[in-house]
Amino acid sequence: MSGPSDIATAEFGLLRPRDQIEAASEALGGHGVTSVVVDSGEDAKDAVLSMLPVGAEIFNNTSRTLESIGLAEVIERSGAFQPLRLRLYQMDHEMQRREMRQLAAAPDFVLGSAHAVTTDGSLLVASASGSQLGPLVSGAGEVILVIGGQKVVADVATGLRRILEYCFPLEDQRAREAYGVPSGVNNVLIINQVVVPDRITAIMVDEVLGF
Repeated sequence: MSGPSDIATAEFGLLRPRDQIEAASEALGGHGVTSVVVDSGEDAKDAVLSMLPVGAEIFNNTSRTLESIGLAEVIERSGAFQPLRLRLYQMDHEMQRREMRQLAAAPDFVLGSAHAVTTDGSLLVASASGSQLGPLVSGAGEVILVIGGQKVVADVATGLRRILEYCFPLEDQRAREAYGVPSGVNNVLIINQVVVPDRITAIMVDEVLGF
């Protein structure tokens, strides 16, 4: 599969104006999401690390955003945290399948990103397998999302178009190169309101990060 079209890239791949990023952040705050705007990926990384207790149990979702700012490497390699992703890799997929499922479903912290955030305060996350969506909704104790400023869209309908026309072609290329299999927009989570205060934090970044 080829990458996104030039039209899709022009619409969905460029940094949004700062006032739109700030409007989305403010709207998220009105929907129960703790949200801040930072200037750069490095600032976002520092903000996330300031929120994580030493020794915290963390599941970091596969994310180009987290990889690009070096956050995934810190979580998995620094020794300061309990990285569940590495622990799961080391477990027996046949004999420990149930334990693996439970660990992934309810970690203390989940780190990830979103594929779109609307200026009226909705978050959209797509997944081929759906495995990371349950923890985002309710399984994880706390959720921290780092979101590049190019992901701000006008509404949910435009967010879905961003996923299908821009994110999916890029993720499909990545999956074929990394795993030898295609990806798919098989599951889409839309978060319109968070009922548990401070459970989800969105760090909006005035920089292009991830897909």
